[in-house]
Amino acid sequence: MDKEYIVQNISKEINQDLKAVNNTITLLDEGGTIPFISRYRKEKIGGLNEIAVRSIFEKWEYYKELEKRKETIIKTITEQEKLTPELQKEILECTDKNKLEDIYLPFKPKRRTRATIAKEKGLNPLAEIMLKQITQADTKEKIVQIYIDPEKQVMTYDDAIKGASDIVSEIMADDTFIRGWVRKQVWDKGFLQAQAKKQWADKISKFQMYYDFSEVLKKSPSHRVLAIRRGALEGILVWKIKIEKEMFIDFIKEKIIKNKKCLFKNELENAVADSFERLIFPSIEREVFALKIEEAEKEAINVFAGNLHKLLLAAPAGNKVIMGIDPGFRTGCKVVVIDASGDFKEFTAIYPHEDKRKIQAEKVVGDFINKYKVELIAIGNGTASKETDIFVRQLIKKHDLKLNAVMVSEAGASVYSASKVAAKEFPDQDVTVRGAINIARRLQDPLAELVKIDPKSIGVGQYQHDVNQNALKKALDLTVESCVNFVGVELNTASGELLSFVSGIGKIVANNIVTFRREKGPFKRRKELLKVPKLGPKVFEQSTGFLRVRDSSYPLDNSAIHPEVYSVVEKMAKDYNVSLEKIIGNEELIDLIDIQKYVTEKFGVPTIKDILKELKKPGRDPRKEFKSIIFSDSINAIEDLSVGMTLDGVVTNVTNFGAFVDIGVHQDGLIHISQLSDSFVRNTHEIVSVGDEVHVEVLKVEAQLKRISLKKIK
Repeated sequence: MDKEYIVQNISKEINQDLKAVNNTITLLDEGGTIPFISRYRKEKIGGLNEIAVRSIFEKWEYYKELEKRKETIIKTITEQEKLTPELQKEILECTDKNKLEDIYLPFKPKRRTRATIAKEKGLNPLAEIMLKQITQADTKEKIVQIYIDPEKQVMTYDDAIKGASDIVSEIMADDTFIRGWVRKQVWDKGFLQAQAKKQWADKISKFQMYYDFSEVLKKSPSHRVLAIRRGALEGILVWKIKIEKEMFIDFIKEKIIKNKKCLFKNELENAVADSFERLIFPSIEREVFALKIEEAEKEAINVFAGNLHKLLLAAPAGNKVIMGIDPGFRTGCKVVVIDASGDFKEFTAIYPHEDKRKIQAEKVVGDFINKYKVELIAIGNGTASKETDIFVRQLIKKHDLKLNAVMVSEAGASVYSASKVAAKEFPDQDVTVRGAINIARRLQDPLAELVKIDPKSIGVGQYQHDVNQNALKKALDLTVESCVNFVGVELNTASGELLSFVSGIGKIVANNIVTFRREKGPFKRRKELLKVPKLGPKVFEQSTGFLRVRDSSYPLDNSAIHPEVYSVVEKMAKDYNVSLEKIIGNEELIDLIDIQKYVTEKFGVPTIKDILKELKKPGRDPRKEFKSIIFSDSINAIEDLSVGMTLDGVVTNVTNFGAFVDIGVHQDGLIHISQLSDSFVRNTHEIVSVGDEVHVEVLKVEAQLKRISLKKIK
């Protein structure tokens, strides 16, 4: 299959313009990244957005993998000297991985089967006679007698028939059409059933709802499929796909047996039943369940990526002096202060939950606030968080302080604290201190800090440890890359981890940038990046539009305007007789600019519009404005809850079956999908997102099981 044919297929599959798809693939093959292509090559790709470009990228990767597999299959069949022009054409034109494997199945090296043993006994000719469906006058006994051979362990008539039938069964099981038809029918009409293993039938487990479960496979949602698989892997559940077996067998008989009066009709019918029950269905059942798992994993990965996207783009508190508190009872609370640039200033431990040490704790916190002019306090939401929050709020109220305390998710903070990244940043600090710094920085700039943590540890996934880890990493890396480039990065303050996600840069160049910055001092211009080792023209092209130099001597360096179009802006300024500084932010003047006057063969209307939009608000952070939620002072533990209460909360995770909400009691409550709205909800993500503030009603409290059921109130 050539590239042109693949491009045509992708264009049809995603319903996008053929030329735009072709140009996108060309740019990808030339080393273009998804953020760069969708942002700075709009003319070439027909204005496709980032989602469409990513879809093309994924389809192109699929087809490239498919082509590699075809090469392997053709090589294997050629070595067997069984490749015909017709078979090669069928392989080359195949666009589906499952169908390709069906085509290859008859030629695939097999373990020793009943059919191969029968062939070794010389029964293949008898199998061919059976499949020819002859009606000659000779008796079956006379035909079969020829193949009885005690030396080959074919002792009787029945031995010969059984061996030949095994060969016929395998031939049917390898038939591409039959397998394709059975697979589709099982997918469309099969029921996914699960039940508890005998030893678990009377035991309590988290899989109880699946102890006697049946649901149309095709409609079964991802979280239930993944739960059933997990239950099976843990030895609690068994699963199967229920079908009407007779319907399948009858269909295959009609397909195979064309001569109803053939001599071996009964044997063929028996072979069909045997082939389906012993070979076809068990294989297809596993395949279809695997396909359903693959679909469920993709959905789970998409859910994770969507939640991560929202979390990474959470509103930053910005350049404020922040106190970070990692709460604790026995070991006390770890308190740190970071300045407006995120630099660590000081650490101490306090014990506000011990009566004898509470006054001292108040004094320490108060002194820190006065000494560093603290503007916000970030409190981790783990153990002792609510008690620490109350202590801080009482202190603020007691001294009439003009600052606020904010609860911050600790998910992944311990992972960061013990990481090489944290050790490199703070080699002289204990892991607990690093955790408190991480909490403070998360409030200051969630994106810059969360990129340092493995996304799987952030706690916004659904069965993330059960899904394909390579696919998950790929999707999450693309999500982080998308968010980082959407926001933009300050070149002179960004960490190596943050820089590594900038379009085209990667870890090696990111570390080189940090080293260069440390040795040579801050970058004064974007173009100085070309002096960084291994940062050549291609990397510069891909990355520089997403990097900001806040104090650059050239004003456009602190914007999303790419250096390749600086000359366009300079021409605008010259035409309107103003300096670059005077055109930036001058909305009245910018609105007067004639777009068509600056359109060229390379840069069309979309690019010029983007330039003008950026000139109005250069370097603007596209994230939401920061605001915080205050939990109820009277509700501190799950035991304080009662049915009917209404509370404010923050959405911490969104799954296909509902949303988890932090209501300040150390245990997230669940708003089931049925309780998200008074009307039917098909997609939870259309109603809520990670980070949303919600007003909820308590429907049910199961303190022993640590379960809280909530309802979203409009």
